[in-house]
Amino acid sequence: MRGYMGIDVGSVSTKIVIIDDDLNILSSLYTATSGQPIKVIQQGLRTVHSQTDDNLEICGVATTGSGREIAAIIVGADIVKNEITTHAIASSHMVPGTRTIIEIGGQDSKIIIMRDGIVVDFAMNTVCAAGTGSFLDHQAQRLRIPIEEFGTLALNSTNPVRIAGRCSVFAESDMIHKQQLGHSTENIVAGLCEALVRNFLNNVGKGKDIRPPIIFQGGVAANAGIKAAFEKALNAKIQVPEYYNVMGAIGAALLARNNSQKTGKTKFKGFNVSEFDYQASSFECKNCPNLCEIIQIYQNGELAARWGGRCGRWDTL
Repeated sequence: MRGYMGIDVGSVSTKIVIIDDDLNILSSLYTATSGQPIKVIQQGLRTVHSQTDDNLEICGVATTGSGREIAAIIVGADIVKNEITTHAIASSHMVPGTRTIIEIGGQDSKIIIMRDGIVVDFAMNTVCAAGTGSFLDHQAQRLRIPIEEFGTLALNSTNPVRIAGRCSVFAESDMIHKQQLGHSTENIVAGLCEALVRNFLNNVGKGKDIRPPIIFQGGVAANAGIKAAFEKALNAKIQVPEYYNVMGAIGAALLARNNSQKTGKTKFKGFNVSEFDYQASSFECKNCPNLCEIIQIYQNGELAARWGGRCGRWDTL
């Protein structure tokens, strides 16, 4: 059996997906990165390997996400692509005709505008936490509500309160004020969902031509309250695909499959890389005023890759 692997390493979560020639998903993993991408990738490989047939042959691998370079070095990737590309490819595959993609993760959010299967515009937010999943997590902890129950509570609201959503600090103080006024938890939670949506649309989505079909993905897409708030704000139906939380990895796997069909070969090192010893280090290059930080990855004590300079002086990728 031939398989193709996509790996999406983000700041909060790591996703791994394996598909076959018929585009069926053979294995899917979503796990916390926990600030240790190397260890999490290795553990993830062990997990997906245990979930698949012993006769499975990985014929192509692609990586994406903020940790795509380090993931590519560890596993031996054939393709390294940005998240915009992989999310767009996955969405077009899962929902043909997709024209708008809303993706909200733990630490960042993005909007992708597509027309006829091609990305024509996009924007990302990596600065303000008020438009990301970490904002909801923090407020859920403050309200002592399991984040899994956040969406259900929001849907039970009869009169959502308006909460300032431009800044996570202001939102928190405003939420406390609304609590002191006696508003119910359901109405406050619904207000927080609407505040996140306003933040997203006023920042990431500002000036974008948002048209249906609209696809909502990323870990926050599991929150029914956020989905409802988007539908209310946009006056349009929002679709959440079945594999909403691993779409980047699916897109990477599709790219790996296409590349394998063209080249017939792969750089994949095998599942046994999960047992290799990887060490990372860095140094500051002083050959010019840029003072670039050079990243080094060692595999079983030997230099496997080096990158990070603007001029490519040290690159060994």
